[in-house]
Amino acid sequence: MTLHWEALAAFRERYPQPRVTEQLFQIGQRCMTGAGGTSGIDMMLALITASHGRELATRVSEQFVPGRIRRQSDHQRMEIAARYGLHNRKTIQVVRLMRQHIEDPLPVDDLAGLISVTRRQLERLLRAHLGDTPARLYAQLRPVRARELLRETDMGVLALAVACGFASASHFSRAHQRRFGCSPKQDRLSSSAKLAEAHPCRHHLRLRAA
Repeated sequence: MTLHWEALAAFRERYPQPRVTEQLFQIGQRCMTGAGGTSGIDMMLALITASHGRELATRVSEQFVPGRIRRQSDHQRMEIAARYGLHNRKTIQVVRLMRQHIEDPLPVDDLAGLISVTRRQLERLLRAHLGDTPARLYAQLRPVRARELLRETDMGVLALAVACGFASASHFSRAHQRRFGCSPKQDRLSSSAKLAEAHPCRHHLRLRAA
């Protein structure tokens, strides 16, 4: 299944069994799921392509002026290459692997083996393209994942720390303060206030669910 990227980390933490992707949509035998927004158009065009061919799907697509027909495998957010300004294929693979293993970071030797390079080659790649070591890159990725969970779930600080690979709750709090300039508690309160102001109905439902 798939769902909106903003809810992805929280959903995976709460429901670890279902296989959830970052793709735009999933078409199964019994149900179809979309990431929301315009992904419904892409799913519809995929169904038209499968049943009636690409030509008809293209003609229908032109009515919506979407720019292009996106594939199911397209990711919801900017690809890693665009987001980090990367062009080296192996460096992109490393960043993707690290993002997939935030809670239990992969040892450097394992990362190197998975992209078929030596440890020294991997370290050189990260220095050349990101100016970082594997350890520092993981340290940058963890607070971002933790902030997603902080804002989308009611998980406590300790649970967040464990889920994102921090050594302790205090370690997580210090990293969050350094990265975002506020404590996790302040960030959550600020996020909740903004959500309530922008979407009062959604905020009410979230409180009831919590």
